[in-house]
Amino acid sequence: MGWWTVLPPLVAIAVVIWRKEVILALFAAILTSEILLLVQNGGFSPFLGFIASIDRITAVFGSSYSTRLLMFSLLIGALLAYMRHSGGVTALVDFLINRKMTNSRRQAGLLSFGVGIVLFIESNLSILTSGILSRGIYDRFGISRERLAYVIDSTSAPVCIILLFNGWGAYVLGLLGGYDLQNPVQILIGSVVFNFYAWIALAIVLFTIITDKVHGPMRKFEAKSVIKAESKPEFVASKPRFMIVPLLVLIIGIFGFMFWTGNGELIEGDGARSILYATVLASLTAYLMMLASKRFTHVKLVRIGFGGMGELLPLVSIVLISMALGSSLGELGTGKFIAGLADETLPRILIVPMLFLAGALMSFATGTSWGTFALLIPIGVPLIQTMGLPPSLVMSAILGGGVFGDHCSPISDTSVVSALAAGCELLDHVRTQLPYALVGGGLTFIFYLIIGMFVL
Repeated sequence: MGWWTVLPPLVAIAVVIWRKEVILALFAAILTSEILLLVQNGGFSPFLGFIASIDRITAVFGSSYSTRLLMFSLLIGALLAYMRHSGGVTALVDFLINRKMTNSRRQAGLLSFGVGIVLFIESNLSILTSGILSRGIYDRFGISRERLAYVIDSTSAPVCIILLFNGWGAYVLGLLGGYDLQNPVQILIGSVVFNFYAWIALAIVLFTIITDKVHGPMRKFEAKSVIKAESKPEFVASKPRFMIVPLLVLIIGIFGFMFWTGNGELIEGDGARSILYATVLASLTAYLMMLASKRFTHVKLVRIGFGGMGELLPLVSIVLISMALGSSLGELGTGKFIAGLADETLPRILIVPMLFLAGALMSFATGTSWGTFALLIPIGVPLIQTMGLPPSLVMSAILGGGVFGDHCSPISDTSVVSALAAGCELLDHVRTQLPYALVGGGLTFIFYLIIGMFVL
């Protein structure tokens, strides 16, 4: 269907701008996609398109991976609620400030940035740990939750694609394994140097933290947060252990379950299963600690847990519909069409920049960087083989483009998890992160053009 395949993402963008409502926009995109699929098969019926949209959403639960992700997204709400109501968050913030371990806005930002760097083994682990640990600290210093979401989102994926001793590296190596390439591992390692978007994204985050200056829509949220910082904490401080212990159980549990599900190989572990198991274990730990403190009854703890899950229900709904939209767009062929924009008919100097741009557009439209890698690598590798292009440079453009589009997309799972972990609205996170991502993407495109003049 050619250009018609990009109509659903355009509909989603239009509805978001018009109504500022993500769920409505996503459903409108699914409906558009399902109607186009009916047209592809020789029919046209808005009513049948509506029915097909409902079926597409319910089909998400047919995937164990998707179901685990949805369950985790709800359960993390219970865990966060337990940490807040126990007074552990307030106590840990007081402890860090009183011991002068985090006594400035800059140190608060560096804490979340540093945790994201250290936990490069899994992007969602990095996002969750940084977000949960930093929430109360950011609140105390009047730093917006939207800024926290930006820091953890723009740290996790770039770090994971640079330090490739993780699931990201294993996945990309698996994609490269089916081609006659001399040394796929060396190609992947070489791509790190040329992955300009990842390096620029990290540099912008660090610059923002050190200078303590924000730009674009972020300014409005920062001003509101400064006022909120003057109010008293929501819950009275108890002991830091009520936050530290469940958080450690979550982190250690994810590593342990990944090691277990990978049969002794950490990078081979199942991330979705590991995160779900660890979240259940951490929530149970928090529940038992609060029950043992004699300050909470079982009935009250159940109410707190379900209240926390209820707070995240809108975000979980967005995750659900985003998954359905990704499935529908995959069948429609949106990703393949966008990937086809970068082919051998381009002038040699533009091939690498256009691969980066195609990766960004595809990742933005479908909300998945990994899906982008899977579709663009089969295009990039033949270009390497037939035209003699530098393999690491081509790979860096594909990988960087996927991460860039992910940072701009309101239907990206990392965008949703970042908003969830930081405790802000998804649309606000996307709007405030977009200017920073666009600057990084624009500079990267220019760098690839310049390199193309001298290398290609």
